[in-house]
Amino acid sequence: MNEKLKITLKGSVNILPLLIPVVPFGIILGAIGIELGFSVLETFATSFVIFGGASQIVFLQLLSGGASQIIAVSSAFVVNSRHFLYGAIFSEYLNKLPMGWKIILSYLLTDQAFAVSNTYFRANENNRLKHYYLLGSGFTLWSIWQISTLLGIFLGSIVPDELGLAYTIPLTFIALLVNYFRKFDHLIVILVSGILSLVLFNAPLKSYIILSSLIALFVGFLIIKFKKGNNS
Repeated sequence: MNEKLKITLKGSVNILPLLIPVVPFGIILGAIGIELGFSVLETFATSFVIFGGASQIVFLQLLSGGASQIIAVSSAFVVNSRHFLYGAIFSEYLNKLPMGWKIILSYLLTDQAFAVSNTYFRANENNRLKHYYLLGSGFTLWSIWQISTLLGIFLGSIVPDELGLAYTIPLTFIALLVNYFRKFDHLIVILVSGILSLVLFNAPLKSYIILSSLIALFVGFLIIKFKKGNNS
């Protein structure tokens, strides 16, 4: 088998266990988009262009609530800011690739693809074809996400209005946050962000998400700095 194809398929197979929660999340996202009043094309476009579950929900909910496009886009950007860290970590492995490859892999880079690819990259640092692993894992997740979103769009189109799906938005975010409750410093950042969201809810242009997130990030930075100071 061609070595490039072999590595690509390995990435595709290794990410499969991490796709189990992706499918219901994608279905919920598609259904929520229709529930919030967006068209099939508009809802699917968020999955194709933004390609990030939590940031897509934030984007759609803010727009449906009357926020400006700038605020909606900025909020989605803040939610996805962790990708700067992913890119910085992978730069040492992929910095010699042509720009075209970097653009494609940046687009396909998700939390799950980062998790499996980072392990592979560290074990195969000198393999010049290692980027095909990220291509395989990233494209597999991308494909499943698009299909799941389409299923959700179909579901949202047939569910009666009186049943409603809006309640799934807070439930989805609670499910995403559960993992972070295990560490005290994570819990502090979550609480700060949540409290500030309530305090700043009436901020102009519905900017409370951006403001509370940025302040919470700063609090997280201070906690990390404090812990490092105590350990030194």
